[in-house]
Amino acid sequence: MEENRYPPPNEFRTGKIDLDSTMKLLETLQLPFNFTHVKHVFKKTVDKRKTHLITIEDFRAIYRAIVHRAEFQELFRAYSPTSKFLADTELIEFLRKEQHETETCETLALEMILKHEPIEEVRKRRQMSFEGFIRYMNSEDCSIFKSEHRTVYQDMNQPLCDYYISSSHNTYLISDQLIGPSDLWGYVSALLKGCRCLEIDCWDGSNNEPVVYHGHTLTSKIQFSSVIRVIDKYAFVASDYPVVLSLENHCSPEQQEVMAEHLETILGDKLLTSTIGDTNVTQLPSPEALKFKILIKNKKVGTIEEGMLRREFDSHGETGEVSDVENISDEDEIDEKAPLLSKNDSTKRKSEQNPPAPPRKKVKMKKIKIALALSDLVIYTKSQKFVSFEHSLENQKCYENNSIGETKAHKFVKHSAKDFISHTSRFITRIYPKGTRATSSNYNPQEFWNVGCQMVALNFQTPGVQMELQNGKFLDNGGCGYILKPEFLRDQDSTFTPQNVGRYSKPMSLSIRLISGHQLPPSNLSKTNKADPLVHIEIYGVPEDQAKKKSSVVKSNALSPRWDETFSFTVQVPELALIRFCVEDEISLVANEFLGQYTLPLLSLRKGYRTVPLLSKDGDNLKPASLFVHIWYY
Repeated sequence: MEENRYPPPNEFRTGKIDLDSTMKLLETLQLPFNFTHVKHVFKKTVDKRKTHLITIEDFRAIYRAIVHRAEFQELFRAYSPTSKFLADTELIEFLRKEQHETETCETLALEMILKHEPIEEVRKRRQMSFEGFIRYMNSEDCSIFKSEHRTVYQDMNQPLCDYYISSSHNTYLISDQLIGPSDLWGYVSALLKGCRCLEIDCWDGSNNEPVVYHGHTLTSKIQFSSVIRVIDKYAFVASDYPVVLSLENHCSPEQQEVMAEHLETILGDKLLTSTIGDTNVTQLPSPEALKFKILIKNKKVGTIEEGMLRREFDSHGETGEVSDVENISDEDEIDEKAPLLSKNDSTKRKSEQNPPAPPRKKVKMKKIKIALALSDLVIYTKSQKFVSFEHSLENQKCYENNSIGETKAHKFVKHSAKDFISHTSRFITRIYPKGTRATSSNYNPQEFWNVGCQMVALNFQTPGVQMELQNGKFLDNGGCGYILKPEFLRDQDSTFTPQNVGRYSKPMSLSIRLISGHQLPPSNLSKTNKADPLVHIEIYGVPEDQAKKKSSVVKSNALSPRWDETFSFTVQVPELALIRFCVEDEISLVANEFLGQYTLPLLSLRKGYRTVPLLSKDGDNLKPASLFVHIWYY
């Protein structure tokens, strides 16, 4: 640390620095610190001195102990002949050779010096001191996540069904599905995370005001109008792209009219009430064409054209009928036992594609009444009961979407993946968790992304690996909630299946050197700043690519554990793969405690020496906790 950069206040000169002042001084140096680690190193120093105060020399020693990391020094010395400074030419060589920076490294090097070098005279000499180098290595410029993927960079002009769409299930719940509270915060937090498809369970409420809650359970109720107000306020904070409101509608026609009225008056121009361009819809519009629009997903009476004509007249009090299955809502699991087939479907069904269905209860069709005022607000997202892939191919319109429960969807992935992919290349398909997940647990979304399902709906309120995969996948494309599916999942004649990737394989060889960790969150069981950390590196993707590797355990060191271990992977379908770094504390030979994780798409990895930020179970950044790795792939 340069002597003259931050002249220490008088009490420091006289050698009276307590723990608080130490923290304050570290903050002025603009480097993030974990209080537990600083306290621990401070305590070691004062114990030696047998006093509660330290001198400026002690402070420098504490600073070096925490900040001057050996692994950074080794790199710095490799490029700095004097070990004092890096000239711009040496920094250029480092950026080109080690960091695989493809831009003009000359400009980049000068930018880095101006941005990260804290000492003015060094900056003027176009050099970088070790202090500047540390700041660069700790910064976002050195993050493992590709900077160009932090903004919207994909083609947003393809039809909606060509995208993965960040989707939430039971968005109104913030804990479990039986007695937990329903809360507006569920909608706010999902929207702020870039979620673009929200679920609203609507039921008749008192005073003719519809309410939102998990039907037939003890979860609390919130007013439908309050939910729509919150959505109006937060819909486009995290992303400009369209939001779909998936209505799980149990209301009487009277209260459906009230819903329609609330949607129109509260959302105003944001609500999509007519087609963009031609009323005869042969292809879904793109996310770009629907920017700042809110779409209603619900059952619909008749065609889009009929609905738009009707809107010119007052359809107040009028209802239409759509057929549905007796007492089976989209959320029930009874319809998971077998596909619903009409007579001629079942004769056409090829037995090798769908194994014989288990016997099932006789299905009664019933007519349900829908208020035309609500029906006519449904434009491109009409809910359509799923019957079979053949039935959809022959009868389904491009603006009709299916919801399929996870159990049935899982069977399709296993037994008819090719038909499933052909289906999702044409129609938006929503997958939802089975009704027996009373604690709002989640399924693994990866297997449904592998077959191109667009709306893989998860319980956002439930932390765990599944939500970490969801958050990691949708970090991509600027976190806008829409990710263009790989070409082989958009092509209607694709022969790709997750079990047999065939000619669609573009194998990638990946090598990860796990170098060190820094200021890891100490173990909950530790009285000091200790933990016994180990790291899992996992690949999620098509079945063939699933892989898990584990580092050794570093004993009682959460401040600066060092591994220097290399892990190699071969990934057949990188376009679908996610990589997850998970840090745990080994409590015993059979149990580990979660300390932090980071998940990102494999194709968003940057080569070179990179910092992996760590996130908590709830997805919060655990700054300054991080891993330091070297990434190489071809």
